[in-house]
Amino acid sequence: MDFRNAYAHGFARVAACTLPVVMADPARNAEATIEQVRRLHDDGVAVALFPELGLSGYAIDDLHMQDVLLDEVDRAVVAIAKATAGLTPVVVVGAPLLIGNRLLNCAVVIHAGEVLGVAPKSYLPNYREFYEKRWFAAGDDAVDTLINRPHWPGADEDGDLAYGTDLLFEATDVPGLTVHVEICEDFWVPIPPSSRAALAGATVLLNLSASPITVGRADDRHLLARSASARCNAAYLYAAASEGESSTDLSWDGMTMVYEMGDLLGESERFPSGPQATVVDVDLDRLRQERLRQGSFDDNRRVEGIGEPGGESFRVVAFELEPPTGDIGLRRKVDRFPFVPDDEARLAQDCYEAYNIQVSGLEQRLRAIGQPRIVIGVSGGLDSTHALIVAAKAMDRLGRPRTDIIGFTMPGFATSDGTKSNAIHLMESLGITFETLDIRPAATQMLKDLGHPAGDGEEVYDVTFENVQAGLRTDYLFRAANQRGGIVLGTGDLSELALGWCTYGVGDQMSHYGVNTGVPKTLMQHLIRWVVSSGQFEGEVNGTLTEILDQEISPELVPTKEGEKIQSTEDSVGPYALQDFTLYHVLRRGYRPSKIAFLAQHAWSDAATGDWPAGYPEGERPAYDLETIRHWLEVFVRRYFSNQFKRSALPNGPKVVAGGTMSPRGDWRMPSDVSSAAWLAEIERNVPTA
Repeated sequence: MDFRNAYAHGFARVAACTLPVVMADPARNAEATIEQVRRLHDDGVAVALFPELGLSGYAIDDLHMQDVLLDEVDRAVVAIAKATAGLTPVVVVGAPLLIGNRLLNCAVVIHAGEVLGVAPKSYLPNYREFYEKRWFAAGDDAVDTLINRPHWPGADEDGDLAYGTDLLFEATDVPGLTVHVEICEDFWVPIPPSSRAALAGATVLLNLSASPITVGRADDRHLLARSASARCNAAYLYAAASEGESSTDLSWDGMTMVYEMGDLLGESERFPSGPQATVVDVDLDRLRQERLRQGSFDDNRRVEGIGEPGGESFRVVAFELEPPTGDIGLRRKVDRFPFVPDDEARLAQDCYEAYNIQVSGLEQRLRAIGQPRIVIGVSGGLDSTHALIVAAKAMDRLGRPRTDIIGFTMPGFATSDGTKSNAIHLMESLGITFETLDIRPAATQMLKDLGHPAGDGEEVYDVTFENVQAGLRTDYLFRAANQRGGIVLGTGDLSELALGWCTYGVGDQMSHYGVNTGVPKTLMQHLIRWVVSSGQFEGEVNGTLTEILDQEISPELVPTKEGEKIQSTEDSVGPYALQDFTLYHVLRRGYRPSKIAFLAQHAWSDAATGDWPAGYPEGERPAYDLETIRHWLEVFVRRYFSNQFKRSALPNGPKVVAGGTMSPRGDWRMPSDVSSAAWLAEIERNVPTA
């Protein structure tokens, strides 16, 4: 595998371009187009989109029907086709073309020295400032499926080329790269041609536009492009006309943008001086995986009759792209924390929703089973802290006293004074009922009964030593819940479940309701920060929450001597930042390990580049090299597969993030005895160590 090459990982580089036009001078417009295409070739671009009627100019009115102009447009198409020989990009340019007795507003698709096909505009605006029906015929009722241009490179032996609104241009050597073209007004109608093309298999939807600018129109374009890309599980490229178009009655802003499944990948400066191009890498795997998961997408195709007997069909024009090899970089933002937005306002919104999803889920569970008390183990760590403040807010909203929450702090052999103190301070400041229950005598007795050396004081700190403590804590919580009319509120999070970092059965894997099971570890600290910043609680609560945020993540099960580093969860299972990165792309995207490693390298190789979530401490911003990424990726795969049995017996709990959950009743179903061999072999084959 060409590991560092973006095309090898399912990406395709695309460009939405605009450039100054010279009205009614196709030769000069062709020269400018060719110059830009050559630059895009050097940049590794696969698809280059240009504006509507870019060869002639859009706002030339009756000159569209002049023979001199049409002859020059014809020559311009040939010139561009010949100039693209040996170049990578599929070039899509706008041109008025005479077909039969009518003039059509067309997109000409060109690649590697040949014209691949011609797509006419289906819907012609003839209202307000638009007057297109004076010059053009609508392409949606075209009878012919071929256009005859014997002198155009790419024409067959009869001089014909593919023509119509039903053309899909498919790269045979870039899986998933299937292009459809529509023009301007086509995406302003209720059912755009691109929607049906997407159902037929198009993944990259292009819109050549002229689109004179008026106040507010740019927002409308964003709305439509974002919507089209989201509904169609596709990429949507848009390019509008720029300087040089007539300003007799209108003005032009040269807007270009690319959306992918509702996400804006890039846009160019508006009202530019000179050529502009939005160049980004589209994730074809993401589009394919989303369509694979969303079965209703293909159901819609079937109901609409696309590809069905007697229904609408699309023609495929195949071509070989020959994409660039080697490291060409990656032209898209890769979030370090896919569960945590970088944008501060978006993060606050996500935290508001996540917190209230958890609170309302717990409220409903309490109402449904007769308003029991809540029994919870409070360690002073992130997860139990967050579960407790969710419980407190649920009680507030239900109009119940917080004393109906019974918190237990249960020090074991390695519990630090700091975490114990934080746990007690938090419970005191929240005003819940709480007790301290020292599990060490019972744990020592159990170890002794088992014949474990630690029962006699020997320093043997194995998994049994750890799980005796974890199991006793949960056992006590369940018995206390029986005794006091309560339910055990689980505190374990989504990341721990993915990695199997929990004790099965009578352990922290089990509870009556798992309020945190839909929350990844990397989001947890931001949720607690949001609770503080948004003033969910008063008094001393916020100060204690802030102290808890500063602690290292540790299970505190193995004793350490003075001067020794405390037991660290991340030393065992890996940095949660990396493991949550992998979790998201496995759970939500279904990506190969090699692609995850490729993305992780781009996201994590340099701490000084890219965005960090608001509030992330500057002194704690790590970087990871490829060797480290590969190591923890292998750990993730091994643990993820071997611990499915814990997730198969998961208690109820609300789904929180769109990235998914581990619930066997929700997002994730997998046999408990399946092998990880194929995934580990893929890492071995395709991910280098450096």
